[in-house]
Amino acid sequence: MAQLGGTPILVLKEGSERTRGKDAQSRNILAAKTIAGAVKSTLGPKGMDKMLVDSMGDVVITNDGATILKEMDIEHPAAKMMVEIAKTQDNEVGDGTTTAVVVGGELLKKAEELLDQDVHPTLIVTGYRLAAEKSYGILEKMAKKIKPNDTATLRQIAMTSMTGKGAEVAKELLTNLAVEAVEAIGETGGKIDTDHIKLEKKTGGSKEDTKLIKGMLIDKERVHPGMPKRVEGAKIALVNSALEIEKTEVDAKIEITSPDQMKAFLDEEEVMLKNMVDKVTGSGANVLFCQKGIDDMAQHYLSKAAVLAVRRVKESDMKKLASATGGKVLTTLEEIKADDLGKAGLVEERKVGGDEMIFVEDCDNPKSVSILLRGGTEHVVDELERGMNDAIRVIGCVMEDGKYVVGGGATEIELALKLREYAASVGGREQLAIQAFADAIEVIPRALAENAGLDPIDMLVALRSAHESGDKNAGLDVYMGKATDMLKAKVIEPLRIKTQAISSAMESATMVLRIDDVIASGAAQAPAGAGGGMPPGGGYPGMGEEY
Repeated sequence: MAQLGGTPILVLKEGSERTRGKDAQSRNILAAKTIAGAVKSTLGPKGMDKMLVDSMGDVVITNDGATILKEMDIEHPAAKMMVEIAKTQDNEVGDGTTTAVVVGGELLKKAEELLDQDVHPTLIVTGYRLAAEKSYGILEKMAKKIKPNDTATLRQIAMTSMTGKGAEVAKELLTNLAVEAVEAIGETGGKIDTDHIKLEKKTGGSKEDTKLIKGMLIDKERVHPGMPKRVEGAKIALVNSALEIEKTEVDAKIEITSPDQMKAFLDEEEVMLKNMVDKVTGSGANVLFCQKGIDDMAQHYLSKAAVLAVRRVKESDMKKLASATGGKVLTTLEEIKADDLGKAGLVEERKVGGDEMIFVEDCDNPKSVSILLRGGTEHVVDELERGMNDAIRVIGCVMEDGKYVVGGGATEIELALKLREYAASVGGREQLAIQAFADAIEVIPRALAENAGLDPIDMLVALRSAHESGDKNAGLDVYMGKATDMLKAKVIEPLRIKTQAISSAMESATMVLRIDDVIASGAAQAPAGAGGGMPPGGGYPGMGEEY
């Protein structure tokens, strides 16, 4: 509302809420800090889990930052920006989501202290950007190189990623499987598409029963009980058209006036279906994966020809089957030739956890592989899948980039040390923001210490003193409660986790800091007598409340 000569002018719709200046900034910062606080306790090997229950009563138990924030029903727009950090980190690297969100929250907390000292938001933003740019250079110098065939180091990186997650119980086995899977699909020097690794979950058994299939695993069964359960030396036809009589495009009516015509009509249908099956068998195929349906009569002929057939296979699985077996997905049966068939040493239907599944194994050079995840309950296999996914993604990242850094808070302490030196060389008020950035980065070792039940101040002092005396790899051993060489302890992470976390955290923090005016529309249709817009006191539902 504006005043002109004493007359009120209504600019915004009734029920709208406007918050300006420091009030707007402090509300946004509070919302972002609340989100960071919600995931902070999950960080590190001794981090705790969260139980999330949705409106339908479904339960998710996890300590994966991206999953926690995705499952939380968040209203506040600044808080939603923190969720975006986690999504970006998850899409780019697959791990380090909690790190990114916690650093973002801490950057805003430190910025709030500077705002209280009347430092202008634009100066803070400039300082943060300078610090982030400098950080990339420092991290690049700290990074160590790794060759794509250095399996031992890749396993250590996967193990670091899995530590503290639900998958930790059998992490030796799981990290070996993750590294083996990525190495199987990886092309030297090329981009690694981890989508070619299929994770199939089945309850029952234990985590130790998890295994890698050098080929594909399809959660389907044979279409006919008369078909062979096991085919050795399989030649596989991949077809995405139906083995059924097609219906006409337009409405058509067939008039049959005598039983002979009816019999001729049915016989012709049978002949057409037999021809389709003959085309499959004529190419030499003894296994058929069909993306669409297979007619009952066609099933009968296929089982007589001892062909193992599976229908209604998902399109994504068809593509993976093609890259695992070296076959081609054919649009019609007309073009089927022996050259288009995929090959596998064994195709077999087996019972897993009470369900029939098709195993396509012993492929020559599979560019798609599957991992069958087992666990006692659905929650266990879900968490196992999240841990496995993170491990696969980080191995892919480090094989692509060929660089890694030490974990356990060692990188953050060294980075903070170098940034403080850099701040002293930068004149003006921006150096205050660079120092604040350095302090914010140290939230990671601080949180690791807190979550392990250690005194964060004592641990920070010990780590800083180790780094100042030249031990660049000194990080926090949460089990022993002291500073340890993280390289010797084999706690290492891909470089991209750190650079992406700093980049996402800095960008979202600076975006929140630049907001000095929040204009929120009222509710679309408030019930009679309810009053439009936001709850009393402004803000969004749940704003400023602790989770």
